[in-house]
Amino acid sequence: MKERTYHETIAIRNEMKLRELLNELPAFCREFFIGIEPTTSSRTRIAYAYDLGIFFEFLHEKNSYCAKMTVRDYPLSILEQITPFDIEEYLQFLKYYVRDGVEHTNDERGLMRKLASLRSLYNYFFQKEMIEKNPAQLVKMPKLHEKNIIRLDVDEIALLLDEVESGDKLTERQKIYHNKTKNRDLALLTLLLGTGIRVSECVGLNIEDVDMKNNGVKVHRKGGAEVIVYFGDEVADALDLYLEERLKITAVDGSTEALFLSMQNRRIGVRSVENLVKKYSRLVTTVKNITPHKLRSTYGTTLYQETGDIYLVADVLGHKDVNTTKKHYAAQADSRRRMAARAIRLREKPVSEQ
Repeated sequence: MKERTYHETIAIRNEMKLRELLNELPAFCREFFIGIEPTTSSRTRIAYAYDLGIFFEFLHEKNSYCAKMTVRDYPLSILEQITPFDIEEYLQFLKYYVRDGVEHTNDERGLMRKLASLRSLYNYFFQKEMIEKNPAQLVKMPKLHEKNIIRLDVDEIALLLDEVESGDKLTERQKIYHNKTKNRDLALLTLLLGTGIRVSECVGLNIEDVDMKNNGVKVHRKGGAEVIVYFGDEVADALDLYLEERLKITAVDGSTEALFLSMQNRRIGVRSVENLVKKYSRLVTTVKNITPHKLRSTYGTTLYQETGDIYLVADVLGHKDVNTTKKHYAAQADSRRRMAARAIRLREKPVSEQ
């Protein structure tokens, strides 16, 4: 039997998870999820299912009418009995609640996502003329305060890669593992920093996806598209060194084609890469919380600063909408903010210091 690809495995896993979540939602939600399947990813549908589950559970706890029946038995007509105020009350509840003994909070982005999930549900049935009211559309989206892009500067990138190579600042315990994973870690981080690919795209790479002759790697994008992303000589050198080592390793069944392996010789996972990035980045900066996505931000911002071509950045990063790229990467450089800091002097230096 042919080994499933990473993306096939993830798709099956996500489908099983979605079915599990649907069993906790009103029966009419099934039609909604079937209807949006052609235009959404499995991860998006799972996020919608989680969010809607919280909403219907809230109604069951707080609404006397809804409490008379199980969530599963809610009729479609219940959507029309909900008022805009009910939804506003739900958003207020989301700021802090306890579920299964665990505390949960939602910031502006979390509230926006959950309201967007609810709007999608309402819009689907409203456009199908299966309901006549759409209270979710009458609720204003929470105001989002823009956050500065957190990324590594040029010096920090160099220091990060130096630390991966040397391991000098690692603990004695970490150094034991570092000797075994140095080439893998360097190749992986150099690839993320040198191409801007997503961490999910990185862990899904197979050996055959790497084309060392043309300095390119075949990436499976969100939505299923496959594209070739090209890399420079620094990435090529790191990959070449790691591939020489990787081809000598016998991976476990199900991971034989994987490019990056864990210590257990299985395909490395997203969480492992997140921990790897955190481990090394803490050696370079303690004030920036660096994640794999921040490495992607670093690449996108640097590419925009070097080329000034926002459309090129959008294409390389795989953004379908260039406005997404403009929003995230056409940001003011940190260097200008640092200039502002140096321009202000609170006290004159004593003559002896001048």
